Amino acid sequence: MTSAKPQGASPAEGDAAPDFALPDDAGATARLADYAGEKLVLYFYPKDDTSGCTREAQDFSRLLPEFEKAGTKALGVSPDKPASHAKFKGKHGLGLRLGADEAKTTLEAYGVWVEKSMYGRVYMGVERATFLIGRDGRIAKVWRKVKVAGHAEAVLAAAQALG
Repeated sequence: MTSAKPQGASPAEGDAAPDFALPDDAGATARLADYAGEKLVLYFYPKDDTSGCTREAQDFSRLLPEFEKAGTKALGVSPDKPASHAKFKGKHGLGLRLGADEAKTTLEAYGVWVEKSMYGRVYMGVERATFLIGRDGRIAKVWRKVKVAGHAEAVLAAAQALG
């Protein structure tokens, strides 16, 4: 018997990955079903072209050939518009696909649209998080409150170990 998740709760390891359909940087729609039978790194980041998000995207892009060897695709998701993603990819020579979640439905489904605070101001924003989804469509590993340095390498190691 599966326990019901409270609304906005993050899916846990072993749970079925929440479905999504998001416009991407190339004008297509990125769907969970596109990755059926493959492993998927689904990473959430706050904003295109900020220092941490740029570094994270560059790290995943640099390691794409290794992810491919491990039978793993990667999709970055933020609430930015598809045009912003396209500009971000072009400016930094990124090779990975970026999904736009302006409505924040996927961000909420994965529990990463959260209350944040900075300098005493409370606001809603994206928690940097990564979900490794197995070939079976279930979440194999979750990283929350990600620190960028070394993160893409850690995700690659997990994808390789997943087989």
